[in-house]
Amino acid sequence: MTEKELRDFLIAHYPVEDEMCDWKEMKNLKNSFNGHEGDDVMSYVSGIANMEGGVLVIGVKDKTLEIVGTDLSQFNLDTNSAVYKIKENCTNVSSEGLYIDEYITSDTHKVVWVIHIPKHLPRRPVYAHKKAWQRIKDNLVPLTYEREEVILSEGLLQQDWTAQILPDATIDDLDPAAILKAREKYKEVHPGKDKEVDGWDDKTFLNKAHITIKGKITIAAIILVGREESEHYLLPKVCKVRWTLKNERAENLDFKVFSIPMILAIEDIGHQIRNTSYEFTISGNIFPEKLFRYDEFTLREPLNNAIAHQDYEKGARIEVIEYENDHLVFRNHGVFLPESVEKVVLDNSPESIYRNPFLVEAMRNVHMVDTEGGGIKKLFEQQKKRFFPMPEYDTSGGMVTVDIEGKVINEQFARILVSVPDLSMSDLILLDKVQKQKKLGDEEIKYLRKKKYVEGRKNGLFLSKVVTKNTGNVGLKSTYVKNKSFDDEYFRRLIVQYLEKFGAASRSEIDELLMNKLSDVLSEQQKKNKITNLLSFLRIHNVIMVNEEKKWGLVK
Repeated sequence: MTEKELRDFLIAHYPVEDEMCDWKEMKNLKNSFNGHEGDDVMSYVSGIANMEGGVLVIGVKDKTLEIVGTDLSQFNLDTNSAVYKIKENCTNVSSEGLYIDEYITSDTHKVVWVIHIPKHLPRRPVYAHKKAWQRIKDNLVPLTYEREEVILSEGLLQQDWTAQILPDATIDDLDPAAILKAREKYKEVHPGKDKEVDGWDDKTFLNKAHITIKGKITIAAIILVGREESEHYLLPKVCKVRWTLKNERAENLDFKVFSIPMILAIEDIGHQIRNTSYEFTISGNIFPEKLFRYDEFTLREPLNNAIAHQDYEKGARIEVIEYENDHLVFRNHGVFLPESVEKVVLDNSPESIYRNPFLVEAMRNVHMVDTEGGGIKKLFEQQKKRFFPMPEYDTSGGMVTVDIEGKVINEQFARILVSVPDLSMSDLILLDKVQKQKKLGDEEIKYLRKKKYVEGRKNGLFLSKVVTKNTGNVGLKSTYVKNKSFDDEYFRRLIVQYLEKFGAASRSEIDELLMNKLSDVLSEQQKKNKITNLLSFLRIHNVIMVNEEKKWGLVK
């Protein structure tokens, strides 16, 4: 191939530098092959191998792929012996798939090497210079704790504890109320199958939902729908959630521990959290109506995710910490398998590996998790709708901690969201970093300045008012009201809680309870129709009934 043909070939096959590909000049391969750590071939082999594998293209200019060639005159290795040298100097590198293609241009006689690097072996990071390396986008950096934990956990993923069959357990060890709840949630995932599902006995349903295996009780079945007294089947492991209430000084005010069945515990924990109303005022009283700090999805998603990804080998509880009138913290043990939350949100790339795959599949079938990848991204979108800060994920210490703010922390951030309703998720994440005073890269700052989103010096950036100077209060209220909506499950729960407290209620009393909580997008009649549908649902499912006084009450 001529130099131009080779460049065209390389552009076609290795078009971008990323976690799987790097372009390097390395004009003198003798000095660059096994030289300075973090800058030689060995380091790049380690970095690329510790991701998903890929290629290192040598003899081309970074950024442009212009062919400069690499000098082999003082390099006493051919492609075969170079592969052997890599295996000798890169601990744990796999020989399967490790090879080098050599290209010499026919017109300019320049040499280009393409080193093909296999992915690391399960639970075996690849080392160079006694260090493990990794790629973050197109950068080579020392292996992070989080990435190392992912690699070290890979072999364990093949042994799914939650799929284990319990030979001594029977269907009597399962909670009938939990199974009924699972049926309701299963119908949500499979609309149009209500009659068919209602015709199944419990054994058939549990098999169809992949909660049991051929009628045999699994660990996942005990976790999701097992009676509380059946938790001994999990020993020495545990599946418990501890809710703790703290004040602004982080002092404990209250706590409660929830056990199996988790499908019901999720609901109970949602009731336990003091989802107080919150009134957000911006430049005057433009939000006279109150709303709850957290929507139903925000309460469920992190907790369901914690149950799905918990490392039950640790024998530890899942923690839900409520800071009074401020924020929520969800914490579970186990590495966060997607490696980067930002990657999941921006690239819409869901987890492809799950710690407890059988449990996750069962949870998906009963509408507890979304394995199509929407869960984490939806969590960000829900916070955006409320003008609240984005969720914070901390994956250090072998745990995943999710912090959900229940308030606006920067008025200008909220104004920008109103002024730019189609703000991209990548821009949103950058602006969120600014409001939280997190460090930004030079390119990120340059981009935000160009968009006129920020002002101030590099170490004192603040959100600009330029893009929001024409924002009117009416527009802000309109946007906010449209976003102020909750799902039907939330409203049904309010009705049940009211009846539990007062015993019975007339239709007018229930209207008074719900009318001002329904979205203002609905007309008066539409609101009443919605309340009628909510009551009908609860009546059909034998939760409430009309008593002799023509009032609504709970079925005893």
